[in-house]
Amino acid sequence: MKVARLALSLFLIMGIATGCGSSGAGGNQFSSGAAGPGGEAKALTPVTQVTNWFAEPELGGQYAAQLKGFYKDAGMDMTIIPGGPQVSSVQIVASGKAQFGVVQADDLLIARQQGIPIVAIAAIFQKNPQGLVYHKGQNIKSPADLNGRKVYTAPGATYWEYLKKAYKLDHVQEMKYTGQLVNFVNDPTAVTQGYVTNEPFTLKQQGIETGILLNADFGYNPYANVLFTTEKLIKDNPGLVKSFVRASLKGWTYYRDHPDEINPYIKEKNPDLPLDVIKYGAEAEKPLIFGGDAQTHGIGYMSKQRWATLIQQLSDIGVLQFKENPEKVFTNEFLPGP
Repeated sequence: MKVARLALSLFLIMGIATGCGSSGAGGNQFSSGAAGPGGEAKALTPVTQVTNWFAEPELGGQYAAQLKGFYKDAGMDMTIIPGGPQVSSVQIVASGKAQFGVVQADDLLIARQQGIPIVAIAAIFQKNPQGLVYHKGQNIKSPADLNGRKVYTAPGATYWEYLKKAYKLDHVQEMKYTGQLVNFVNDPTAVTQGYVTNEPFTLKQQGIETGILLNADFGYNPYANVLFTTEKLIKDNPGLVKSFVRASLKGWTYYRDHPDEINPYIKEKNPDLPLDVIKYGAEAEKPLIFGGDAQTHGIGYMSKQRWATLIQQLSDIGVLQFKENPEKVFTNEFLPGP
């Protein structure tokens, strides 16, 4: 099961020194992978990206780009470091051990607040897949209906702090989410955090019918699985950044159209994840990735308004101490467009 990614990311981001990106990801030693003047192929550029979790369908496009050779075609010898409960993509990219990473939009803003100069270069999920899962048949139609119930959430999760304030959830029995669902399963009145791409399916396999309140439907919709790099790499080697973004998004389009070809590769990289769960997630995530603004602007697109809204929300709940200019936290310049 997926554990408390946001809280873990928050913990791991703390204490990272400023002035990051001074080695590894920051220099001109990384080429853009273009062909030489005579048409001969240049040597592949070693590039590393670190994801925010183990291999799974929510990262399927990155693995499709690797398996199908899209990174290689763009001149990159790509290494993908899987994330996990003790892995911070922000920390690894900031230290220069990787050039690119995957992070949630709110975690990116928190990192920048702490002086870590990272920038969003593409947003994979237009609609955030996280929400609150409840037993079907319970009278739950909005977060306001959670008062009086046990709710299993990650300590310090930003979405939960937002919902508590927005829906006056002052009579909820807050329980620590550990990634295990046994307490939720045994209590039909309980609610737990989860992903629409995962928990409804795995719980149904256990005979538990559920519903889910997507955070995005109730006001909190940060971009999810955001590709990012450092300000320094964007300045020093924009060609590499463009190559990475274009190859990654090509991988996502391929994964959308050929999930059955890529899913076994994801399974190979994460043997503990059942193939039927991967298949379910690959289908469930499609409208979240290719819907919304991606329909008109193309996959990966981000808007100033969305970032400004998130900055305001995080400021309102005290997560951000000052409001940053949203134009500094993201760029669409490397996207291929619709």
